Amino acid sequence: MQYGICNLGIVPIRLEPSDTSEMVTQALYGDQFKVLEQRKKWSRIRFAFDKYEGWIDNKQYIEIEESDFKELSSSNIKLSRDLIEFVSDDSNNLYPIPVGSDLNGLALLNHNFDGTILSSISSKSEIIKSSFLYLNAPYLWGGKTPFGIDCSGFTQMVYKLNGYKLYRDASEQANQGEALSFIEESEPGDLAFFDNADGNIIHVGIIMEDNYIIHAHGKVRIDRLDHSGIYNIDTHTHTHRLRVIKKII
Repeated sequence: MQYGICNLGIVPIRLEPSDTSEMVTQALYGDQFKVLEQRKKWSRIRFAFDKYEGWIDNKQYIEIEESDFKELSSSNIKLSRDLIEFVSDDSNNLYPIPVGSDLNGLALLNHNFDGTILSSISSKSEIIKSSFLYLNAPYLWGGKTPFGIDCSGFTQMVYKLNGYKLYRDASEQANQGEALSFIEESEPGDLAFFDNADGNIIHVGIIMEDNYIIHAHGKVRIDRLDHSGIYNIDTHTHTHRLRVIKKII
């Protein structure tokens, strides 16, 4: 089996091996993965962080040895804290990287980094503070950065910045943690999940104090949360139906 690491800032991961195929997620700088299948122009990969699978352009990653993959996958948290920063190579070429990029592979990639590094697990109280990094970021299906993000990408990245692992999709995240019976039992930083008419989990957000929620819907925004679901303070309507609240931390 082959292994790879993303050596660029933000790389689209596709549902099918084509530039016109739907983007299902993104690889950020330093993300490591197994290469499950390799074709002339595309490779199907599985991320080490959340086991998510998709297709990546062969020009947008580099291969690494299995020993390097295992070492990087088991390394302690070391993430870029700045909204946008740069890494540089020996020729002083600059590569922009977004917040949440994995910096454990800097030596392997022969890159230098002078920005702020996150290197420890944070307390639950930091979850909401981290979520504000993405406030007003536009909604983007498959996105994972402040320049475009979806609902589960938002929750995953906020938790990642504090040293915790969430799966990629809302339906997968809903299987993590401990279910709570009432909103009143929740704390800031807990996750609220929402379903559609068929009972499928389709949305997730982060609970705040005083019955507010921060979530990605059109943009990363703050709305009211009640027993029915999310109440949009702009349109004065409920936009999402509450299914379950989960305590992850």
